[in-house]
Amino acid sequence: MSELSVVIIAADNEQRTVLQALVDGTSVARSGHSHSSFPVAAADPVLRRIHVVNPDVVVVDIPADNAIPALRAIELLHQEMPDLALFAIGSISQPQVIVGAMRAGAREFIERPTTTTDLLEAFVRLTAAQRKVNREGSTGRVFTVVNAKGGSGSTTIAVNLALALQAAHGSTALVDMAPLGHTALHMNLKPLFTVTDAIRNLHRLDSSLLESFMTRHNDGLQLLAGPSVPVSVEPSTAEITRLFDLLIGHFRYVVVDASTRVDPATRLVSSLSQTVLMVVNADVASLWSASRVQQYLAETGGRDKIQLVLNRFRKMPGFTEADAEAAAGVKLLWKIPNQYFAVSTGIDRGVPVMAQNHTEIARSFTALAARLTENDLDVKRKAWSLFKTV
Repeated sequence: MSELSVVIIAADNEQRTVLQALVDGTSVARSGHSHSSFPVAAADPVLRRIHVVNPDVVVVDIPADNAIPALRAIELLHQEMPDLALFAIGSISQPQVIVGAMRAGAREFIERPTTTTDLLEAFVRLTAAQRKVNREGSTGRVFTVVNAKGGSGSTTIAVNLALALQAAHGSTALVDMAPLGHTALHMNLKPLFTVTDAIRNLHRLDSSLLESFMTRHNDGLQLLAGPSVPVSVEPSTAEITRLFDLLIGHFRYVVVDASTRVDPATRLVSSLSQTVLMVVNADVASLWSASRVQQYLAETGGRDKIQLVLNRFRKMPGFTEADAEAAAGVKLLWKIPNQYFAVSTGIDRGVPVMAQNHTEIARSFTALAARLTENDLDVKRKAWSLFKTV
């Protein structure tokens, strides 16, 4: 992620200083200028100076005792600089202020007291949206696979989805974010390096070094393996952001196995993702957990990108797709057939089911990959070219 330039407007001097420190602490943005007064007209000197600086983001602090000047400033900034990203900081206990800020043109409303993580996640959402517009969805798409409940099968789905994407489109990476990585076992690989090594070398990491930390499967899929022993220090959100910025810039598709990891790191990666695949089984505990996990992941926005994958599916009397969606609170995207013997044997042998030709479950993963990429412009162009006349 390239460094974002940020202007801060806050009437309170102490709050302005705090916000400057928090912005700089994200390591992905820099607060170059700040102002203590809210612009009130197009000719206002504050607005003119913001025009000259041309920042990526303006952070506006909304005082709890008098929100009107700040809301008017947001509206004015949005009118005069419509492409500018406006972040409002305020009290979450004032819903009318939140609504007013968003109507005025704020892109984000961030709760006070604000944390570095809150700002970092907002910056990540902004750059992810910009990247999507700039690239028109043709490259750098992330699909995160997360278990609703332990043992639901996220690793199997992540591995085979990544292999299906690689077979169809190439340039695919599989990233193992589980506390203990199992993706390498599923593919009978013996990684020399893991995601931990990549994080430790972020200060000198480029595309070439990134690939050197990855393990190549015989079909071309690149694996950034998970740790083989529990790590004592978790990577910071800034470190994860930097790593994924490199991955997105280097690979066309990135599949993330988050496994049962439900923490700020998974929520951050989910914010970067095109789609979050929540894996469930058709049982009460799994569907109950899914509703809680999706609520946590959606706290920073993007609820619509979370979709349900029903694993080990078989028809059961009295159970419908609508029942699964209602219980989990998530729309159902896909059903993976229940072929326990093929899957378990494949894991034991290190031969994913995608390598087992002519099976129903392999066809299901191929179709899932096609479903996830059906709106990619490059895929559409390729499909059209098959039918064009010469």
